[in-house]
Amino acid sequence: MPNTASPATSLPAAAPEPPPGPGYRAVFRVREFRFVFVAHLFSLLGVVVSELALTVLVYDLTRSPLLSSLTFALGFLPYLIGGTLLAGLTDRLPPRRILVVCDLVCSACVAAMVVPATPVAVLLVLRCAIAVVSPVFNGTRMATLADILGEGDLFVLGRSLLRIVSQSALLTGFAVGGVLLTVVPPRGALAVTTVTFLVSALLLRLGTARRPARAAGKSAASGLAGTWAVLRNRRVRALMLMFWVPPLFAVVPEALAAPYADEIGVSTAALGLLMCALPVGTIAGELFAGSFLDAATRSRIVLPLAVTGVLPYLLYAPEPGVALAVVALFLAGATGAYTLGLDAWFVAAVPEDQRGRAMTLMTAGMMTVQGIGMAGAGIAAEFAPVHTVVAGTGVVGTLCLLAAAAELRASGATEK
Repeated sequence: MPNTASPATSLPAAAPEPPPGPGYRAVFRVREFRFVFVAHLFSLLGVVVSELALTVLVYDLTRSPLLSSLTFALGFLPYLIGGTLLAGLTDRLPPRRILVVCDLVCSACVAAMVVPATPVAVLLVLRCAIAVVSPVFNGTRMATLADILGEGDLFVLGRSLLRIVSQSALLTGFAVGGVLLTVVPPRGALAVTTVTFLVSALLLRLGTARRPARAAGKSAASGLAGTWAVLRNRRVRALMLMFWVPPLFAVVPEALAAPYADEIGVSTAALGLLMCALPVGTIAGELFAGSFLDAATRSRIVLPLAVTGVLPYLLYAPEPGVALAVVALFLAGATGAYTLGLDAWFVAAVPEDQRGRAMTLMTAGMMTVQGIGMAGAGIAAEFAPVHTVVAGTGVVGTLCLLAAAAELRASGATEK
């Protein structure tokens, strides 16, 4: 058994030194990270399956496509509410307690969905409750990774692994949920997810160390005042902007994949390729950067990759077939490798006593802008052909990314 602190003891004074070994293997040598990683798998499985099962359940109860789609969309807007109003908790309470309580809240909400007498309106409220606590959970976990892995390369690789798992969930999670729903009814699938959240809570409780609140003993602003205190830091604000702008535009082809498949008259199998190409490219880009590039190189490629991230969407201009569209989406996804270097800049720029709040705001903003991007894509496609909307996104998105990169340079956040 490795000579590490027991999970029930306080955090050691210093963050762990990076163990010898290249790439991602070094991260898995850290015992606490292994627990966080497996807990992430269970929690993510719970989120994906519960979203799918609840969407099917609401449709079965109402036969309303609108309410069914609303059930899925409700996963985005509450992120903004929870991330803004509850972000301060991440620095004022012990992080392990927050993580465990968030998992228990999600498990309790899903358990209430399983009750046959639960009306549809309450189902939607419970869905919102899960979405409200999600940014708090994600931001706290991201800040805790810096405690577990240190603020250097191990943190960057650990964050990357969690993102890769999340992207992989887009490819496999709904397939697993679909198979599960052929065996059990929607409420049965929801019952399964109550267990996955409980397992995640147990792993985090037993496998991670007890740490004090980051802002313990310090006067910290709460609510919107605390949020503004974080955003007053120009470097942090510019870095958040660089996290938020790319996904705002990147989601457009995914949101319009079904209409585009119909526009060019291709099969459902081709639609599957269009849906998978972007996350596959993202996974490939992150794996390459994390496995073969050193920290200095990952830092140098942040801005070049970020500002060119949606340029491949220009390939949609001539209304291409599936093959060229898939290439465009894969290339756009692969540029997501810039996030490894950006993570390193972010954790270095944020004061430790504001780290939980800042990371909660950052993750909440990323989810919120994706919802906005999807909605905007749908509105634009009402007035223009889908291929024109996607190609236009390549132009407008690149201009916005150039502006965000200029602000990032001016803030000094890119300086080492």
